[in-house]
Amino acid sequence: MSTQDAQPARRALILVDVQPTFCEGGALPSPGANAVSEKVARYARAHRRDYAAVVTTQDWHIDPGDHFSETPDFVDTWPPHGVAGTPEAELHPALHGMTFDASVKKGMYAAAYSGFEGIDADGRTLAQILEDAGVRAVDVVGLVESHCVKETALDAHRLGLDTRVFTDLTVPVSPELGAQAREQLTAAGVELAESGQA
Repeated sequence: MSTQDAQPARRALILVDVQPTFCEGGALPSPGANAVSEKVARYARAHRRDYAAVVTTQDWHIDPGDHFSETPDFVDTWPPHGVAGTPEAELHPALHGMTFDASVKKGMYAAAYSGFEGIDADGRTLAQILEDAGVRAVDVVGLVESHCVKETALDAHRLGLDTRVFTDLTVPVSPELGAQAREQLTAAGVELAESGQA
């Protein structure tokens, strides 16, 4: 048995949409998102060896159709954000210099909230990436708790993965939407924890 096989529960860290477009100064900012991005980066650097895989997701909109609107309702339609090839769509500067096992881009031509709707440069879905790495459990962090973090975690749980969301390494659009997201996650069976408890 290899050392890798002997690791406890093969666990992946999923960094969801840690991008300037969702931070203060970006197209769809959430309060505290820059600070959370810095915390996510510190955690990922400090705990890299604890994970069988570390994967990023990014909103990477090329022509997402009616996902973009000049008169958005902020439920189904949004102002342009995460536009492919722009600095706002790149990973947050706090993550610069880090290497990742895979990078998934989503929402190219349609709305996509869950990281499991995206693909990497080789055309693999997030589910395939995790399966290839033998992952059975995931920790989900990033931006934002009330939307893409929630949907990514719910999809991970639906796929049978032991799923945790670190509540100190994410931030919602608003406190109210954050509370609703945590209720949905808990009801679905997703564990909510703080990264220091890991």
